[in-house]
Amino acid sequence: MSSGLKLRFSVSATSRPPRGTEQDGVEYYFLTQDDFRQKIKEGDFLEYCEVYEGRYYGTLKSEVDRMIDNGENIVCDVDVIGAENIKKIYGERALCIFIQPPSIEELRRRLESRGTDSPEVIEDRLARAAFEMSYADRFDCIVVNDVLDEAKKKAYSCVSNFLEK
Repeated sequence: MSSGLKLRFSVSATSRPPRGTEQDGVEYYFLTQDDFRQKIKEGDFLEYCEVYEGRYYGTLKSEVDRMIDNGENIVCDVDVIGAENIKKIYGERALCIFIQPPSIEELRRRLESRGTDSPEVIEDRLARAAFEMSYADRFDCIVVNDVLDEAKKKAYSCVSNFLEK
């Protein structure tokens, strides 16, 4: 299915150093902790989060506005608080889609089957997912990621209907 929706992911900013071959402005905008904190003070972020102590991630308003000015439709992969902040700024110009697991039990099964995370990390992710699922009804559209092809069709429909308005 050719999307034709002119969608592009925004490039987030982070205070972590680049990994491997990551390049500034491609995978992330790499900022020092001091630069990141200064941009927070100046209100330059649509949303941001201190994921770990001193490790920030966020979406620069200037990046999103530049892409909008270029006629692009921006996709931001953010948490529920970030989505609420973006919606406050852009209002009806923003579509917020909540991607939901079929259940916490299924999410646990998926995380455990990957074999990439410790039991503690899995428990943290499950707790975070349960918290985030309590926000689902605040979103414009909910897509349950149960059957991948069906979830993709629903997400496409939500976005295409929004862009047609």
